[in-house]
Amino acid sequence: MNKQVMNKKLMNKQVMNNQISMNNNAGNSSEEAVIQAVTSVVERMYKDVSRPTQKQDGGSCKMTLALAKALIEKVEQKAAQMGVRAVVAVSDASARPVAVHCMDDAYIASFDIALNKTYTSASLKMSTSKLGELSQPGQPLYGIQFTNGGRIVIFGGGEVLMQRGTIIGALGVSGGTAQEDTRLAAYGRTIFEEVAACL
Repeated sequence: MNKQVMNKKLMNKQVMNNQISMNNNAGNSSEEAVIQAVTSVVERMYKDVSRPTQKQDGGSCKMTLALAKALIEKVEQKAAQMGVRAVVAVSDASARPVAVHCMDDAYIASFDIALNKTYTSASLKMSTSKLGELSQPGQPLYGIQFTNGGRIVIFGGGEVLMQRGTIIGALGVSGGTAQEDTRLAAYGRTIFEEVAACL
């Protein structure tokens, strides 16, 4: 084999090695770019998930202690005007109690009844007065008060609480007549969004 052929083979081998090296570098750069892009996407997703759930206008979509107490205070003022000594309860959308207030000399039994009214309205997504109509003999929900361990209430005083079209809790009032409890709970439902807007 002459020297010229040997030199040509050596040159070809060097060119091939250079190409392989360049391809490896390009592959590494490509991998690094993909890793950086994926990392960036994951970081953005994490930031989005970490933000609290809010409506487009910035309002929170959950029942807070401050909101529950503010609503209860308004209902208590109305009850005092009516001469009713009530227990007023507010739960979240999952029927978990958020706040319960007992006015002076309210009936002891009214505590559980008010809480059960919030449970009923939150779990069935309707007022207890409406449920009372649907649970009469011959109606589709007759006997429902015997389910859920007896926690279902079928007379007035329980209302669903909505904020911008979303159910975020329930209100329960007990202590007066069925008509008085119904009126107080309906009042609380009516002013709820106004109260929420003031916080």
